[in-house]
Amino acid sequence: MARFKSRTKLKWAAFGIALLFIATANYDLQEVYNANRGSFDPYLQRIPGFATSTLPYVGFGKWAPDAFKLGLDLKGGAQLIYRTNLSEIPETERADAVEGLRDVIERRIDNFGVSEPIVQTVKMGNDFRIVTELAGVYDVNRAIEIIGDTPTLEFKESQDISGPDTRELSKKDKKEMDAFNAAAEKNAAQALGEAKKRGADFSALAKKYSQEAETKEKGGDLGWLSPDGAYSHLYAVASTLKKGMVFTDPINGPEGISVITLTDARETEKEVSASHLLICYSGAQGCESKKTKEEARDTIDDLRTQATPENFFDLVKQNSTDSTTKESGGDLGYFKKGRMVKEFEDAAFAMKKGEISTIIETQFGFHILYKKDERPLKEYRVSRILFPLKKKEDYLPPREPWKDTGLTGKQLKKSYVSTNQQMFPEVGLEFNDEGKKLFGEITTRNINKPLAIFLDGILMQAPKVNQAITDGSAVITGDFTFADVKENVRRLNAGALPVPITLISQQTVGATLGEESLAKSLHAGLIGFILVMVFMILVYRLPGVLAVGALLIYTAFVLAIFKIWPVTLSLAGIAGFILSIGMAVDANVLIFERMKEELRSGKALDNSIRDGFVRAWTSIRDSNVSSLITCAILFWFSASLIKGFALTLAIGIVMSMFTAISVTRLALRIVAGWRIGKVEWLFGSRRISKP
Repeated sequence: MARFKSRTKLKWAAFGIALLFIATANYDLQEVYNANRGSFDPYLQRIPGFATSTLPYVGFGKWAPDAFKLGLDLKGGAQLIYRTNLSEIPETERADAVEGLRDVIERRIDNFGVSEPIVQTVKMGNDFRIVTELAGVYDVNRAIEIIGDTPTLEFKESQDISGPDTRELSKKDKKEMDAFNAAAEKNAAQALGEAKKRGADFSALAKKYSQEAETKEKGGDLGWLSPDGAYSHLYAVASTLKKGMVFTDPINGPEGISVITLTDARETEKEVSASHLLICYSGAQGCESKKTKEEARDTIDDLRTQATPENFFDLVKQNSTDSTTKESGGDLGYFKKGRMVKEFEDAAFAMKKGEISTIIETQFGFHILYKKDERPLKEYRVSRILFPLKKKEDYLPPREPWKDTGLTGKQLKKSYVSTNQQMFPEVGLEFNDEGKKLFGEITTRNINKPLAIFLDGILMQAPKVNQAITDGSAVITGDFTFADVKENVRRLNAGALPVPITLISQQTVGATLGEESLAKSLHAGLIGFILVMVFMILVYRLPGVLAVGALLIYTAFVLAIFKIWPVTLSLAGIAGFILSIGMAVDANVLIFERMKEELRSGKALDNSIRDGFVRAWTSIRDSNVSSLITCAILFWFSASLIKGFALTLAIGIVMSMFTAISVTRLALRIVAGWRIGKVEWLFGSRRISKP
């Protein structure tokens, strides 16, 4: 019974690994499969049921993998190497200054939309260098332009942009705008002249002349216009026209110059014009009066007995508590259903023109309503020919909420990590003599206002000025962690400390060369994989076949890790992966040799498998640990090219230990229970004892 349970567990474990292998293989090859699934159609059409079918699309939804991340030598692009000039930086601050500069360059590249850039700092003796790899960028001059020069730090104060824009256009822009608008007026006059001719087809003219893409193909039709809709300025004009008429003049509006015609009109509902007198009380919505509800009721009852159409205006001005309409005699203008509270609306539409209502109670208090007018609400269907006009705003950039103060990184001595009395981290600032004077003037005129800090034109933060600061030292407080403060200090120093950079090397790898390198690498990997398979099968027979299966699982798992991480694959990285394929079977070789020794000594196959793994484990562990130590040393102390090799090799070593110890062992234990497990030749041994 125990043996049966053990076999069942083995089968379930094998089933789980098989499912995981299928999932990871699909994850690895999803793009290749989906791109080529249609090429199988000619073969599928020969099979009944597949006459018009294509293999199904395979996807992971929001977990869909990205493509493998390729390095510069495989994808192609530009590599730039800069040498930094740290002569004016104290030696203790140089590492942070270079790291801040690296952050600035990385953000510059990100802002230009370059995908997957690599920006690294490398120390060579006393020199610091910045290595930048821009995959997919083949124009070196463009890459140099993206990175630019020394970072700029600026301090800016807020300015009010709510008022009218007083900026003036340049003579060139004004001349261009006037010429464009004059042409629009001329074209509008021409279109209007043709539209007013007897029998003119306005729809055809709109398709010919209109520059409004949304309505041009519909003959200029704007649909039904209402008085409070988007085209209220056209509604007022349309109300003066009869059906089929064209308005006599072009109409200037926010969109430009319109030539319009009325195509239809209809009555939809009524609208009412009314005035009201409100007496609110303490507790009513929006009321500041201290009157009780009972006092307010007594007041409104008294006013109702006095109210007539002739004195209603004066009663409202003298008594109403609605400050928004009091001076206009409570005038609410025209309104349709759905615009007022229900109690108020029901009364207004039920009354007759010139009538004064009874007391109406709403959440705002008590009302008396005087209905002045009632009229049907009309909608007009209008078509137009539009000629847009250019405005000053089309030429001027949007107004900035920040203006220059003259304080820049040149006046900032340094930024540093500080703590307050409660030991909370803060960003410390220290200015030179010129900066001290400027900062004092700026903070004096900006108390309780924000002072923005920009690095390379990008807003870093805008702390509020709590008081005038005239001693040249300041701190930025906030809900910061120490990591936040260190990052802010590094960025501020990148714009404050003079770290000029000089381009010392530039290199471009073409896309064709990268594709050729990738193809050769994959070809070499495939040959290596096949040779390892052949060797394992010829030497170890059935265990070799199982090891090959484990090697396929190993490959699928490793490639999935490369995608999930993601690992940037360079030529060196692929070399590390190919080398790890050979190392992946190294553990199997040790296990199988130990297992053969146990079989020759007369042990049963199950026991030989167990003892072979136990005795080989220490050798496998020690060799792999020593290899991982070597990978760690290469990764931490080598250039980026070698780091890729070390990383892919390390991932391969760790995964090979799993597949050799777990997957191969599981497969051998399952096979040992089959009839094929009793065939001596398949295990490379002359003798297998029966269990």
